[in-house]
Amino acid sequence: MSRTLAVVFSTAVAAISMTGAASAGCYNCYAPPPCQTCYQQQYLQPQYRTVDETVMVSPGATVAHRTPAQYRTVMVPQTVMVAPPSVQYQHIPPQYATRQRVEMVSPGYSYYAPVQMNCASCGY
Repeated sequence: MSRTLAVVFSTAVAAISMTGAASAGCYNCYAPPPCQTCYQQQYLQPQYRTVDETVMVSPGATVAHRTPAQYRTVMVPQTVMVAPPSVQYQHIPPQYATRQRVEMVSPGYSYYAPVQMNCASCGY
């Protein structure tokens, strides 16, 4: 009879210890058992994006082409200007190119998020 009582008592002690924090899934969290909500650390990766930007490769310019005056001798003692001096302007537009660069939108960070556990002791 005492053996039967000892077996029943040890079975009851084992059943009670199994419904504790380890079997309830309440270990490794910041809420004491019986836990209702545990918090686990979550990590969010850094977020990046690719940005296309227009950059100037070379600035625009204006180049002056000068033409000297042209003279001819019409008669032996006389030299006459046939064409006056002139200046022609050539406008060179600026040149642009598209460059891609990667920029960080938000850095990675850690935070604690509530995790609902299946606890045998609190019924959730």
